[in-house]
Amino acid sequence: MSAQTDPSPSLRRLVAVVVTYNRLDKLKDTIARLLQSPAAELAALVVVDNASTDGTSDWLATLQDPRLDIQVSETNRGGAGGFERGMRRAMEAHAPDWLVVMDDDGRPAPGALAAFHALPAHDDPARAWDGVAAAVYFPTGGICEMNRPSRNPFWHGREFLRTLFGGGRSGFHVQPADYEGQGMQIDVTSFVGFFISADAVRRIGYPDPDLFIYGDDGLYTLGLTKSGGRIGFEPGVRFEHDLTTFVPKAGEEQAQRGRFIPLWKVYYYHRNLLLLYRMAAGIWFWPVMLVILPKWFSKVRAHQGERRAFLRLMGRAVLDGLRRRTHVPHAEVLELARTKG
Repeated sequence: MSAQTDPSPSLRRLVAVVVTYNRLDKLKDTIARLLQSPAAELAALVVVDNASTDGTSDWLATLQDPRLDIQVSETNRGGAGGFERGMRRAMEAHAPDWLVVMDDDGRPAPGALAAFHALPAHDDPARAWDGVAAAVYFPTGGICEMNRPSRNPFWHGREFLRTLFGGGRSGFHVQPADYEGQGMQIDVTSFVGFFISADAVRRIGYPDPDLFIYGDDGLYTLGLTKSGGRIGFEPGVRFEHDLTTFVPKAGEEQAQRGRFIPLWKVYYYHRNLLLLYRMAAGIWFWPVMLVILPKWFSKVRAHQGERRAFLRLMGRAVLDGLRRRTHVPHAEVLELARTKG
């Protein structure tokens, strides 16, 4: 199904991309929220079903809204592969001015798309963005930490010093007070509530589908900034990230803290993060590696009973990351994660 309804010519033609895998309950809420917006605010919605096995494709087949464009993958290509396919489909089939991307458990707060359309256009040089990062909150109202945008500390002196002298992760991320501000330029953000102009997509291309999961959004948005693009954090454009499914059950938080479940995620997380560090740190990459690699390998302590597999995955992640090798079959990663041997 493809959308044919054109929005008002006074607004930017916006197309949403949602990637889903086995979270039908979350997807239903996200699609419903998106389709509450009129066609003038949302021209089309591309949904990429990453070979779900929970009845997602059957449910999607029952939907009749003409703005929906359903893409079903034969295999699970991970979030990176899903966003690459969805963004490519949106660009080729729906002639957007802008795209907005999100996971199946992320969705615009009521009025968010209208707030995006109300942002200053290119007649305001200070806020002439190539991409826009929404302010992402939990449904309960708190700031969603994992979606807090950031500025590369290796490019900005203030963030570098704040990080170096005890700021840690908060040293280079947008500060809580900035969520009440008027907008600011950033370098990196997540794929929950990320708007990007079609011109920028044509200039830098699509996310690398071989990244599978983790870091594809960071590498893509930092790559946009590195290419000369400008990304703005706009607090007035609010999104919700419904992570309640992942709240630890009683007694589980301590037992699972620092442990990758399932184990194969060790590979993608560290390989892709290494690629991101290389892009962010530049000439400081190797000194950074001397600091972080011991910390990474020390995580083996949290993987009692599967330490050999953890070390296989970690060693291969570091090797492939240093070689910038991303084209690794998922089946090969699964084999590395086997605990025997």
